[in-house]
Amino acid sequence: DQAAELEKKVRQATFDLEDFLEQMQAVKKMGPISQVLEMLPGFSSIKGKLDSEDIDGSKMLKSEAIIRSMTMVERRKPELISGSRRRRIARGSGTSPQDVNQLLNQFKQVRKMMKQFSSPNGQEKMMKMMSQKNGNPFGF
Repeated sequence: DQAAELEKKVRQATFDLEDFLEQMQAVKKMGPISQVLEMLPGFSSIKGKLDSEDIDGSKMLKSEAIIRSMTMVERRKPELISGSRRRRIARGSGTSPQDVNQLLNQFKQVRKMMKQFSSPNGQEKMMKMMSQKNGNPFGF
């Protein structure tokens, strides 16, 4: 089961950019991001605040291009990505080094969040956070 394998990787701190790419592709299979977001309670109130790149999926395509421009070693160990590697990845993906930095920072945040929620009391933390924000973990 994919979910069990992902949970195991998160618990063992082996969640890498290859796994991140797989998760992005799974989200993409759900349909256009705007349709997926419209299913979430409270989305209509924040729609105007979101970047149009986020809604149309172009940001996700850019992220995929960046990850695909990395070597397998870089995908598995993102901490190896130095300044010169960032520039090479940016050239290969048609993006800027700042875009590569942004993706790597986003990946670090996702990995940290997944690790927190996969801990033994992680689900309890999620429920507490949701109750404090009226059922919406994003606070909208």
